[in-house]
Order: sequence, then C-alpha cells, then structure tokens
Amino acid sequence: MERQIETQVKGRRAIDGAGVHLVRVLGGETTRTFDPILMLDSFDSTNPDDYTAGFPMHPHRGIETISYVYRGKMVHRDSLGNSDMISDGEVQWMNSGSGILHEEMLPASERVLGVQLWINLPKSEKMSKPSYHSIKNNDIEEIEIEGGKLRLLAGSYKEHQGYKGEHLPLDYYDIHLEANKEFSIDTKNDASIMLFTLVGNIYVNDKFVEEKTAVKLTNGDILRIKNGDKKAQVLFMSSVKLSEPVAWAGPIVMNTQEELREAFNDLQNDTFIKENIDY
Repeated sequence: MERQIETQVKGRRAIDGAGVHLVRVLGGETTRTFDPILMLDSFDSTNPDDYTAGFPMHPHRGIETISYVYRGKMVHRDSLGNSDMISDGEVQWMNSGSGILHEEMLPASERVLGVQLWINLPKSEKMSKPSYHSIKNNDIEEIEIEGGKLRLLAGSYKEHQGYKGEHLPLDYYDIHLEANKEFSIDTKNDASIMLFTLVGNIYVNDKFVEEKTAVKLTNGDILRIKNGDKKAQVLFMSSVKLSEPVAWAGPIVMNTQEELREAFNDLQNDTFIKENIDY
C-alpha cells in the first residue's frame, strides 16, 4: 500500500534563543500527529545577524535533540563536560534524559542551513542517563540513488547501516533529488514517518508540498517522491509512535503535570542535574 499525505504543516518565521531567526515548523500543537517528533526548527540564512546570538546555556529533560547542519557550523557545550563543533553536513545528537544544561552557538558562515529535531523519550526512559554524540562526515555514508543521492544520517537504509541511537529507533535520511526525478522507498507499514522539504518543492503521490513544510504520512509499505524542474533536498524521518501523554513546558517534556512541576522545582533548588561530569 502506497503512503499518502495525512497532514502538512508549513513553517512560520520565529525568534528563539538569544535572538535567533528561524522557521518553526512543529511544536506543541502537532505532538499527537507527528509522534514521537515533538519539535522541528529549520535554519536557513546568509545573514550572520540572524543567528550568531545562538542558544546560551539552558536546561532540558525528557527528550533527545538532534541537530543537522548541512551548511554552517554549530558549537556545543554541556554540563557533562562535552565541548564539540559540527560543520557542513554533520549531526549533533544529545539525550537530555534526567537533566542536562547545554548551549548551542552558531558562528558566522556563508550560509546556515539545517534543522533541529526534538524527539520524545518513552516514559520508561525519561530519567535515563544524559549523553552526547556527534556524527561526523566520515561516519555518514552517501549512497547513490535513482535521480540523486541519499545521505544516511542515522539508522539503516537497505543493507547500509548508520549511527544507531540508544533510545527510540530513527532512520534519518537527507535525500537530494535532481530536477524532474522520482524516488521510491520501501517502508515498514506501521512506522511513523514524516518528510521535511529543506530546499525546494516536491510531490507525494502528485500532491504538491512546498519548501519548509513538514509532511506526516499515512501507513503503507512504499513511499514515492518526485520533484519538478528544480533540485530538491528532502529530510526523511522514520520512528515509532509512543502514544503516551505529553506534558510540555519550555525545555522540559514529561508525561504528567506533576513531573513537570518536579522538574522546575529541581531547577529552582539546584537539584536538576542528576549526573556528575564524567571526564
């Protein structure tokens, strides 16, 4: 059965962090539909004034953050003692688990282009041990496909294996299509799959999807994508639905309001960080 478009969400301009101009696509009102993906922010600018203020040190609990910087740079620092930079095609993957403080700064570059995802953690893993991992270009396989290429950011594609997260499964592809090309992907029928048009417009079963739009797909075992007379860059994300309650306030995502109150009490009482720095 071929996958169809269930929902489309067009991104809107927003400002976050210390004054970063971005495109906010998914958020609190889309959690049920796009489960387990909570948030998707897109960055696309050639003006450093839009983003160099960055995201100074701030807390998270209960989620994984996955940042893909196709163009530009991102510098990460956290309360575990990690300090790292990714650039031009690389990924940062952080599990906030029981609690972490981190910052993400975006140095000036010719262009910043990429996305950050927030992925929900299962109830049983909300208070797991925080961790950080970067996926550098040497670990990202570029696979030739019909009409273009596929960058395997995480998970698997056919016989190819990429980085595997420690919590929810995630197949994460950056698909580049040349003009007037079509590409199909075999999928698990019950997988929770979404697309994001990072650059350019596409068609899914002849339905038009414009740039900077998230698309949630119906169940099915095959997905067909095609584009028009310009190149397109499409992000593909496949995971599993959690179907669990979501209690979300700012940087904290738990299952109940009581758990949220506990998290903010921990912040006030300086008991938020449960794991010591491990050198």
